[in-house]
Amino acid sequence: MTEELNLLGLDYGSVTVGVAGSDGLFLTAQPIEVIRRNRENQLRETCRRIEEIAKERGVNCLVIGYPIHLNESEGDRARASAEFAEMLKRRTGLTTVLWDERLTTVSAHRILDEAELGYKKKAEVVDKLAAALILQSFMDRLNSCPEEKRSLLEEIHGREG
Repeated sequence: MTEELNLLGLDYGSVTVGVAGSDGLFLTAQPIEVIRRNRENQLRETCRRIEEIAKERGVNCLVIGYPIHLNESEGDRARASAEFAEMLKRRTGLTTVLWDERLTTVSAHRILDEAELGYKKKAEVVDKLAAALILQSFMDRLNSCPEEKRSLLEEIHGREG
C-alpha cells in the first residue's frame, strides 16, 4: 500500500469553487485557483477542470468543504456540497471526504482584511484561501490522528486496487 496522500481541497460555492492542494511533505495546504461558473461554464466544466487539476497533481483524495450550520443541522448549501462530492466521486473514482468547513470563509476574509487587500483582490483569492483553510484543517486532523490517516490510506488503496 502506498503511504502517500495527495489531497485536493475544494470550497464549493454557488458561483465559484476554491481549489487548494497539499504540499509534498503533507504539512501545508496551498491555494491553487478559483474556478468560476457562469452560463458558459456550468457544473460539467467545473468538474472537468477539477479532474484535470487532480490528474496533473496525482491527487488520490478530494476533500470537499461541508458547510453545516453552527447547530449541526444541514442546510441547502451542505446538501449541494454533498451532491457535488458524490458527483466528483462518480466521475473521478477518487475517494471523497466531506469536511466541516464552518467559518472558513469568515476566517479567510479576516486574514485578507489583515493583509489590507483591496476589495477586488480579496474577491479574487478568498475562495482558494477558504479551500486551503478547509484542507489544512483536514490535514492537521490526519497528522494528529494516525489511525484516521491509516484508515483513509486503506480506503484509497482499496479504490486503487
